[in-house]
Amino acid sequence: MAWESKIIGHGKEAPDQLLASPQNWRVHPAFQQQSLEAAIEQVGFIRSVTVNQRTGHVVDGHLRVVLALRRDEPEIDVEYVDLSPEEELLALATIDPIAALAVPDSPKLGEVLHQVKTGANPILDQLLSDLAGTAGLHHDAPKSLDELEAEHGLPDDRDLWPVIRVQVSPDTHSAYRTLLKELDGADEAEKFEALVHRAASSLAG
Repeated sequence: MAWESKIIGHGKEAPDQLLASPQNWRVHPAFQQQSLEAAIEQVGFIRSVTVNQRTGHVVDGHLRVVLALRRDEPEIDVEYVDLSPEEELLALATIDPIAALAVPDSPKLGEVLHQVKTGANPILDQLLSDLAGTAGLHHDAPKSLDELEAEHGLPDDRDLWPVIRVQVSPDTHSAYRTLLKELDGADEAEKFEALVHRAASSLAG
């Protein structure tokens, strides 16, 4: 038998128009508030607040509403569901505890933590450090300049050159790759430089 979807729509609401559930049992300590706010600032708002259209109560996302109010956000994304009062109460009682039952795949988590970038945000760094500790992992301490020099050598001038990134259509990219084949140069950087010089000479002439 197929699951019955209780999601009936999506929209945007002013945070001050959303009603906290009177049965909401979650208390959000300061570090959790700081962590969520830092994550939203870094990534953006990617998870809607769930609202039961029958009662108008927030079912999931109370802290997101609190943070939006604190920041004077004009509106936030909302997902509307249709739940009876009994179903709403069950959802309130189970959403977070069920998520908390997950256990980490430590090797995979280690790969994620090795690659993730927090923008040097101390709150997110602490959050991930705590997560690593809980999973029996540890973050390597940042390498010193001497250690980096021993591993990679001293940078040359080219390492400090600016980087150009531009998004183009597939046809333009194909034409660019074809042009590179016709240019002299040991690598793409030298060929691109030759292409720029040729274009500059053509414009000057």
